Amino acid sequence: MSTTVQSAVPSAPKRRAADVAYDAIETLICTLRLAPGSPVVEGDLVEQTRLGRTPVREALLRMVSIGLIAQQPRRGLLVSTIDLADHLDVVQTRRVLECLMAACSARRATAAQRKDIVRCAEKMLKAAARGNLDEYMGADLELDKINHAASHNHSAVKAVVPLIVQCRRFWYAYQHAGDIVQAANAHLALAQGIASGDEAAAIAGANQLMDYLQGFARRVIDN
Repeated sequence: MSTTVQSAVPSAPKRRAADVAYDAIETLICTLRLAPGSPVVEGDLVEQTRLGRTPVREALLRMVSIGLIAQQPRRGLLVSTIDLADHLDVVQTRRVLECLMAACSARRATAAQRKDIVRCAEKMLKAAARGNLDEYMGADLELDKINHAASHNHSAVKAVVPLIVQCRRFWYAYQHAGDIVQAANAHLALAQGIASGDEAAAIAGANQLMDYLQGFARRVIDN
């Protein structure tokens, strides 16, 4: 009698409700469905996310700590405004961290991660050519996750994520001044640099991306 042995496939670890709530609320803020300066109503977010008050409250406290939400006396919680001048500092600080992570990823990424990060960048290019913003941003998020995991630099990742969120929100607010094809090409340069295993090439790609973001911010400020 033959028996069939099924190999156990490890399932992804279950995510904390507070992390799910954070991602959902962050998306609302970054895509401007919760506009800068608007009040944050906990009950509305519980209803929108279909999560309990405790995870929503924990997510909101985390957002206050990174400046995405502001706590105002007598006014409660408000979505933070976008400070144009401060955004240049955000990009400048992000540049340092992105270059560090690019070098780490070039050195430490697995073969699969090198292949996947280029795949994401190429997906961004195709989406940009079609003007498909949702697909473009989805591939951008995936590329970031692969890069962060490949870097194995948890301190840099923890520091850079809030800055990436601010940049993403800035992009949604001022996308009329941007050029997603140029941005996609900069992401491809970063991805190819990491995939090559050449730290200098990876850093050059990171700088190309930050140059784009800096130029984008400058165009918004000057206009």
